Amino acid sequence: MAHVVVFSFNPFQENTYIIYDDTKECVIFDPGCYSDMEKSTLAGFIAQLNLKPVRLINTHCHLDHVFGNRFIFEKYGLLPEIHRGEESVLAHAPEISRMYGVPMEESPAPAKYIEEGDIISFGETSLEAIFTPGHSPASLSFYCKAHQFVIVGDVLFEGSIGRTDLPGGDFDTLIESIKQKLLVLDNNVRVYPGHGPETTIGKERGTNPFLQ
Repeated sequence: MAHVVVFSFNPFQENTYIIYDDTKECVIFDPGCYSDMEKSTLAGFIAQLNLKPVRLINTHCHLDHVFGNRFIFEKYGLLPEIHRGEESVLAHAPEISRMYGVPMEESPAPAKYIEEGDIISFGETSLEAIFTPGHSPASLSFYCKAHQFVIVGDVLFEGSIGRTDLPGGDFDTLIESIKQKLLVLDNNVRVYPGHGPETTIGKERGTNPFLQ
């Protein structure tokens, strides 16, 4: 059984996810832990459950989703895995962070690149990478068919969608990504976004004002 745990971190209230199963292996998605307290909270949870982090994945590389990349590398020896199209976003994150007044440590370079259709496997769990650009140049979502959930980063939110006014964003591309890649999933698939509460594909299909 796969378990999805969410932590809301940093001044942007970003959702960091840990997914683990009965083997105790886990994957960390979008570590947004910024303060020492947030880093301690994340590490404390992993230690309390005796989890073994085996992969670090960024759905996309906006600063609030990569604040903790260096901490995860230093703590667990994991390098980030991203889509190649997010390289420049990751490289510019420290510069952008200073503009927002929240300076960050530079992220380690990616260990590998993820393409659409790649299978992210750990323990007894598998997730399929789905290419969902629009909010950022090459954002990825990750779908777990066995347990009917999808990690979507900032592509889709409860009643809303990701902003498209940042470099590499495009409204039409984002809407196409959502409709062609996410809304084709079953109504009961739980959606875990990069900010705010979880939702479902069915709820967003029926009520999200941007998708009507």
